[in-house]
Amino acid sequence: MNTRNLTLIIILAVILIFGGCACSGYNSLVKLDEDTKGKWGNVQSEYQRRTDLIPNLVNTVKGAANFEQQTLIQVQEARSKATQVKIDANDLSPDKIAQFQQAQAQVTGALGRLLAVAENYPDLKATQNFRDLQAQLEGTENRIKVSRNDFNTSVQDFNSTTRRFPNNIFAGMFGFHTKGYFQSEPGSEKAPEVKF
Repeated sequence: MNTRNLTLIIILAVILIFGGCACSGYNSLVKLDEDTKGKWGNVQSEYQRRTDLIPNLVNTVKGAANFEQQTLIQVQEARSKATQVKIDANDLSPDKIAQFQQAQAQVTGALGRLLAVAENYPDLKATQNFRDLQAQLEGTENRIKVSRNDFNTSVQDFNSTTRRFPNNIFAGMFGFHTKGYFQSEPGSEKAPEVKF
């Protein structure tokens, strides 16, 4: 075998190895990307469930005599703003996730104020409909937490694969970019103060 044939064999071997790595890396990235998009769909579904419960809760609370109208308006406005924030599953950048999270945090805060104010209305708290809606909201908040955690785990898998060599080379070539995480709300590192 001459030098030219040996060089050609080595070049072909390198191309095959590089091509095999590229195919394997690309397929891994596609699988993880689709998993992340699926988890994002679950997150959106849980937030939609909460959004769907809010009108029923507001209408139930409206029935309470002299209930603070400003609180109801804040809940409705927060819900409206949150439903306007649409994030494409193909663009789950950290900025987009933060934008979505901020809109949802406003809904969470408004609902928290609504439920806190409702404590001042014993007749309202005693109605079965209000108790049922409150229980459904609590369950939905738990589902949201689980979906967000699952999404973050999926993003972690995707991002670590995207950044690992040699996938980082192929990721850039094929348009795969790291995705954003859900993070804790500002101020959540402080424990709430309980006073009796």
